[in-house]
Amino acid sequence: MNRRDEIREKALKDLQQYEALMLNGHFDFGNGFHGSVYLNPHQLFRYPSTIWRFAQDLLDVLPSSIIDATEVVAGPVTGGALLAHTIAGLLDSRRAITRPPTLFAPFTLATDTDRSAARGAHRLTPFYRRLVSGRKVLVVDDVRNTGQTQAQCVDLVRSAGATVLATAEIYDRMEAMVDAGVPNFALAEYKAPDNVPAADCPLCKAGIPVTTF
Repeated sequence: MNRRDEIREKALKDLQQYEALMLNGHFDFGNGFHGSVYLNPHQLFRYPSTIWRFAQDLLDVLPSSIIDATEVVAGPVTGGALLAHTIAGLLDSRRAITRPPTLFAPFTLATDTDRSAARGAHRLTPFYRRLVSGRKVLVVDDVRNTGQTQAQCVDLVRSAGATVLATAEIYDRMEAMVDAGVPNFALAEYKAPDNVPAADCPLCKAGIPVTTF
């Protein structure tokens, strides 16, 4: 086992120890589906030192070529943006002080008043579109589910005139159905059981209450 594999194995254990990765619950995902595995962002981000450690580990599993080339770290609100902000700062701590500081760009959610995107879709505001233009961007998120969010963010960065180097996340559910078209790197991977429609949920039928926080 090489060092990157050791880091990934430890990260998976740490996510469970911190109760961020919950493997045996009954979760209502709010989209009509239920499942037994959930990455709890409240547990992941409530202590800044926790996400700082996972961000350090994520950087340690990224290829050095991507780390060296990254000029902007971007992520979708809320968890991805917090992770992106942390990683951007950590990148600077690993670089020569003579290098330009790493930039940060958040993807926000469109509202009814936004004309650039449908309500609920991610968007890059004009300020951040100008910021990323012509630069090399690493897109990060706390978790990858279907891959749709990352793919949407990659498209937004490209449409702003930037180059996407890769996507990365703390936890990959290994069920991505959408390919963002760039390399993807995960700190921890765990193949979760398939989510099921709420009406067919075996946990509901067994009388097991939905896990609450």
